[in-house]
Amino acid sequence: MLYIVGLGLGDERDITVRGLDAVRCCAKVYMEAYTSLLSLGLDPSALSNLEKLYGKEITVADREMVEERADQMLHEAADADVAFLVVGDPFGATTHTDLVVRAKNMGVEVKVIHNASVMNAIGVCGLQLYRYGETISIPFFTETWRPDSFYEKIQNNRLLGLHTLCLLDIRVKEPTLESLCRGKKVYEPPRFMTVNTAISQLLEVEELRGGSAYGADSLCIGVARLGSDDQKIVAGPMKKVLDVDFGPPLHCLIIVGETHPVEEEMIEFYMIKS
Repeated sequence: MLYIVGLGLGDERDITVRGLDAVRCCAKVYMEAYTSLLSLGLDPSALSNLEKLYGKEITVADREMVEERADQMLHEAADADVAFLVVGDPFGATTHTDLVVRAKNMGVEVKVIHNASVMNAIGVCGLQLYRYGETISIPFFTETWRPDSFYEKIQNNRLLGLHTLCLLDIRVKEPTLESLCRGKKVYEPPRFMTVNTAISQLLEVEELRGGSAYGADSLCIGVARLGSDDQKIVAGPMKKVLDVDFGPPLHCLIIVGETHPVEEEMIEFYMIKS
């Protein structure tokens, strides 16, 4: 059996009782570490916290391992119970559908154990979940690569009066372009996009596109470390939220659409005061 277990958003204690039971019965446990991170990070002490509670040694699975060597894990799951741990929900912000398809094609039984993800926990900011449009991802810009395909999606959401959840780039164990050219991988230091960088890039795209999808005065909500004890939520115009220190990762951003009076009352608790 391959168990795909959601860990929730905070720390090692956010796993469900059902998920914990599954992990403890497994012969091998992997933890996906490239689409998201728990608030406690991935340093050795953080991993030891997970291993102590779960009672299992955990193998960290980076993008390379999951995308290129997943068959090894699936072959193990054909003969024994294996757990694949995913921060948030297994089918939340980033799906692991491909892993499920490959497992089923190999005749490996799969059991999914759900948990909270950014897609539902973001309701804490006060905006009603059914008033969101298409979710977008914002990648880090480089000198030569400044993608803006998300712009039309924000524009469409705004035309419909819907809120836009922006998921911000996470770069963990990403090879440098130079090392790929040389044929020997050297990895960049981990990077996590901040709300501030996201707003700066969004305003740059709006200036170039000029479609009035949003602007410096548009209402937005910045969120940091969603689901943890020290989560931070700040609402206000983009130009003001741009200067807020949100602290450590992970961050996300909401571009607010048309609001209901109840939403407005809730947002007021998080609003930057003049």
